[in-house]
Amino acid sequence: MNPVVLLVDDAPQSLGALAAELEAEGYTVLVAHDGAAALARLDWVTPDAILLDALMPGLDGFETCRRIKAQPAWAHIPVIFMTGLAETAHIVAGFAAGGVDYVVKPARAPEVLARLATHVRNARAVRLAREAADLGGLGVLVVDAQRRVAWRSPQAQRWIEGFFGAAGEAACLDWLGGEERVAADGRALLARPLGDIGLGETMWLLSLRTAGEAAPSRLASAALTPRETEVLSWIAKGKTNRDVADILGMSPRTVNKHLEHVFEKLGVETRAAAAALASRELGV
Repeated sequence: MNPVVLLVDDAPQSLGALAAELEAEGYTVLVAHDGAAALARLDWVTPDAILLDALMPGLDGFETCRRIKAQPAWAHIPVIFMTGLAETAHIVAGFAAGGVDYVVKPARAPEVLARLATHVRNARAVRLAREAADLGGLGVLVVDAQRRVAWRSPQAQRWIEGFFGAAGEAACLDWLGGEERVAADGRALLARPLGDIGLGETMWLLSLRTAGEAAPSRLASAALTPRETEVLSWIAKGKTNRDVADILGMSPRTVNKHLEHVFEKLGVETRAAAAALASRELGV
């Protein structure tokens, strides 16, 4: 199935050559003349990317982008601004509104195609990962650098509504990293950081247990692979990466890659913190 691109511009004829280039590259191109029309299109079809002009009569591109990003069903769509506004303040405004890229007109088709291909590929990979989280019933929450919810799985949304009621996401964000949140029925909600995922975003894993029940160890809940556990245990014993590489028959570079995954899964940033946690829970 061809990827779908929505072109939003109040003078679409000026983008005729670009539309032709996109179609030649295998994209299905849809056109909207203003922000309101773009939002109406999204009620019928979800494109793989949106090329959006910033200055349009009525609903401008910045506000259109903000409205798109405010809808969970559309928030994953990469929005690339294409406009003649080249001042730093305008570029910053585009990213603040939720855009992933900014192309200054007159747009050069090869550049737009290269940027578009990258964003479409990345967005599809993220969407597949998020769909896997949805299907697995995982309570996953992504918080951006401005301490806003960038994405949440359906299970996370249900738990947020159940535990925080009308206060919703704002109360949940204030609670993240705190003690378990206990409901009237005795269930307790916990949140564990899974580490940074880029662009200042942090992923959290929400889980339920009976209030007062002993929390699983961080190692047990981190889901380390057997090899990652081996590497961590040797690090906790004071071995260097080269030592561990010799013991386990791998390169120091591979050891370092395993440690990066361990740090992310444990929610720690340093070798010393990971070693201390392993020493405490593994007894090494």
